[in-house]
Amino acid sequence: MFPINETMGQYSELFMLLAAGTYTVAFIAFAWDLAKSSKALRTVDLKAAAAAGTPDAAASDGAAADAGAKVPVAAGSVRGAAADADRVAGHLAGPAGRAERPSSSVSAGGPGSGAGQTANASMEYAAERRVPARVAVALTVLGAAIHAAGVLTRAVGAGRVPWGNMYEFLTTGAFVAVAVFLVVLIRRDLRFLGTFVVGLVIIMLVAASVAYWTPVGHLVPALQSYWLVIHVSIAVLSSALFTLTFAMSALQLVQSHRQKTLAAGGEDKLGFMRLVPSALSLENLSYRINAIAFIGWTFTLMFGAIWAEKAWGRFWGWDTKEVWTFVIWVVYAGYLHARATRGWTGTRAAWLSIVGYLCVVFNFTIVNQFFNGLHSYSGL
Repeated sequence: MFPINETMGQYSELFMLLAAGTYTVAFIAFAWDLAKSSKALRTVDLKAAAAAGTPDAAASDGAAADAGAKVPVAAGSVRGAAADADRVAGHLAGPAGRAERPSSSVSAGGPGSGAGQTANASMEYAAERRVPARVAVALTVLGAAIHAAGVLTRAVGAGRVPWGNMYEFLTTGAFVAVAVFLVVLIRRDLRFLGTFVVGLVIIMLVAASVAYWTPVGHLVPALQSYWLVIHVSIAVLSSALFTLTFAMSALQLVQSHRQKTLAAGGEDKLGFMRLVPSALSLENLSYRINAIAFIGWTFTLMFGAIWAEKAWGRFWGWDTKEVWTFVIWVVYAGYLHARATRGWTGTRAAWLSIVGYLCVVFNFTIVNQFFNGLHSYSGL
């Protein structure tokens, strides 16, 4: 057993504090990007509306020569403004080969239809450079590097993998959530999720430091097994993926409500959501990620049972932690099955995904703190 290095543990806490500060600045930059880009899109809409009104004004004056001269220019302005709107905001459409559901789309040409445009369904990067978003991503990368240093120094200080208690599980899980987000950013423009993902990570780090802080130390005997690395690492990765889909499902509910409001001719009070893909696009991506995370959670459940047999001589004992791990599996299995075979799409699917994540949070917080059992390893 390696000796405890308290100095490295203190360095780890310092790195976690610096990472939280960096993430906070990145959060502000992501929020600034949403606000600034929404304002830019609004300006494009106003220019398009103004350009569209020019020919009518000219015709009403009865000046045929001037009208003839102005109409081509105005038409060009309309086409240019429309092209700008398409290029910046993308088209409100579902994935190729599947139309947007009437319940979650904005009717073309309806009131506020220009303001209702959302990001391209493919979520690919556009040619335009959004400086605040680039700054936010750079700060998130820097925060993740500092965060990684905090996780590694905690591991060195303890002489083991750094997920032996709630503090370590939460700080490691927050790092994996950011890492997964940054990896996905390489292929898809999910910067609209930055405010929500980084915000959740900040909450996780603050909760770890304030509510679950545990000094660096050795593992309890029951956790001194190679199965800790296998079982918990998969659980951390799956939880990180569930965190991403939770953010997407929450945005899906907001976007769906906004699209229905615009389709009914209501006022667009959530202009920043123009940078967010349609509710259907969010739903489809969330479904695919949840499917991957569900596979990971299945292995978490299986490997936990194998570890229980080796540690306690039985695969299943109806311990509170075991029960809630199974409950989470059932909820997400129901979500995948209902959406794939029973037509549970739209807001119902989003709410079921959110319920699954709330079960994950309940399992980690309430079960670990207030229920006694063989899995009482919170370190508190």
